[in-house]
Order: sequence, then C-alpha cells, then structure tokens
Amino acid sequence: MAWKEKFADVKGQVRNLNGAIPDTTKAFSAMGATVKGDGALDHKTKEFVALGIAVASRCEPCIMFHVDALIRAGATRDEVGEALGMAIQMGGGPSVMYASKALECFDELSA
Repeated sequence: MAWKEKFADVKGQVRNLNGAIPDTTKAFSAMGATVKGDGALDHKTKEFVALGIAVASRCEPCIMFHVDALIRAGATRDEVGEALGMAIQMGGGPSVMYASKALECFDELSA
C-alpha cells in the first residue's frame, strides 16, 4: 500500500475513534495545540523532535502525521534526513528500519 493510501486509512481510523470517544480525543488535541506553537523552539523544530520519537518508538502512523506536518512547515529532505540520523543514533537498528519508512513517506507525500 502506498503512503498516501495508508495515511488516508489512518485518518479515517482516527475520525472513527474521535466519534467514539470525543471528549478524550478533544482533550488530547487540546494538549497538542498547547505544545506545538512557537516558543523557545519553533513549530518545525518540535515536529522534528516528534518525528524522531515516532521513528525510535516504531509508530508508523505517527511517522505519517509528523512527516505531513513537517512538509506543511517547509522542511526539506536534507533536514528530515538529519533528524532521521539522530533518531537512528538514539534508537539503533530498529530505528534504521523505521527511518527508511519515514524518508520514503516524506518522498511520496512531498512529491
């Protein structure tokens, strides 16, 4: 399955979850809004941190959401690559496998 298809499927799953437990998912979204704004770190930097955590924790859906956010924030492939290098350094071999997924996702979604 292509990344765009996977992303569409995951978005549908999240919408379904939002309908089942709206108070919980609204609270989670509100927390996200409070941490994603510019502060000591800008939004794009925070999304690089999130992508690194997504890779190190092996969360493919998280990778898609944070790659998408980075594309919208104007991240370049080189920037994503460097962030993925840090994720690999911190997460070892399994992060190599998920970093390759993240870069492939970036390439497809940014095309």
